[in-house]
Amino acid sequence: MIIRQLGLAGPKVSALSLGCMGMSGMYGRAVEDESIATIHAALDAGITLLDTGDFYGQGHNEMLIGRALKGRRDAALLSVKFGAMRGPDGSWIGYDARPAALKNFLAYSLKRLGVDHIDIYRPARLDPRVPIEETVGAMAEMVKAGFVRYIGLSEVGPETIQKAHKVHPICDLQIEYSIVSRGPEAEIFPLLRELGIAVTAYGVLSRGLLSGSKPAGPGDGRAHFPRFAGENFERNQNLVMTLSEIAAEKGVTGTQLAIAWVLAKDDMIVPVIGARKRIQLEESLRALEVRLTAEEIAHIEHAIPQDAVLGTRYAPEQMKVLDSEKRSLAERAQASGATH
Repeated sequence: MIIRQLGLAGPKVSALSLGCMGMSGMYGRAVEDESIATIHAALDAGITLLDTGDFYGQGHNEMLIGRALKGRRDAALLSVKFGAMRGPDGSWIGYDARPAALKNFLAYSLKRLGVDHIDIYRPARLDPRVPIEETVGAMAEMVKAGFVRYIGLSEVGPETIQKAHKVHPICDLQIEYSIVSRGPEAEIFPLLRELGIAVTAYGVLSRGLLSGSKPAGPGDGRAHFPRFAGENFERNQNLVMTLSEIAAEKGVTGTQLAIAWVLAKDDMIVPVIGARKRIQLEESLRALEVRLTAEEIAHIEHAIPQDAVLGTRYAPEQMKVLDSEKRSLAERAQASGATH
């Protein structure tokens, strides 16, 4: 297993992280025994970083990981997101990153996971009602108390990153990044390099789009994502085909090439792979063996330009509230106004 440093303020981790969200129904039904077997296989392969959120499956994901880690806690670093609130029917009903709320969320996470500390704790989104300094300040108290080891962020932009980092060192930013989602390259990544903050990149397969996956039924949340909708999905298959053709030339799969591309972009990036089954995990792990030259990276990016994908990575109403997208959305609106 390749090891990478998770920022100047963080721990050394495996170059791939296992994202466990899909094991709790976000992409349709998952088989619990297979999910636990996949976590065990990941640990056996040298993956040390497990990523979850306290709202995945309304706590189910944390309890699942807790069961998988019995007797193996020392083999894993746990990255937990908090703040999203859900109703009994599974609906999304808001977000809360107040200091008192995060301490409450943390207490329940510790209990569900069956651990005495969480390695990396992060707000899943910026709460517009709460200054990030207050949220990070409360997390810093939890670090001092021993309940949290490191502090991370998720889906926030440059201004928020700078404010948070002044309160307490941030080890990593979790943000979507893939061949077809390259927005962070413009302003966010340069700032992270300057501050010594790493990236845990989720969505490296654009939620399975780049691997040829499609929504599996009513329980699969991808049906609501623009890239998987109607004509967008059909036309985006051209990108999948292009990726597969380039991958075949190198003797690998499209999935492996997409992961290898992220791995090759910068040593500060740790891709989060959302394998729900051992067979998916095995395919993703082989990406570690793929070596891409600068010329090959340029070829991939020329064949699949960052503006080639149809549809935003989240639905429009969600894009509007993403702190990481605010500046780019404003720039696009300004550019559009200038042409009319």
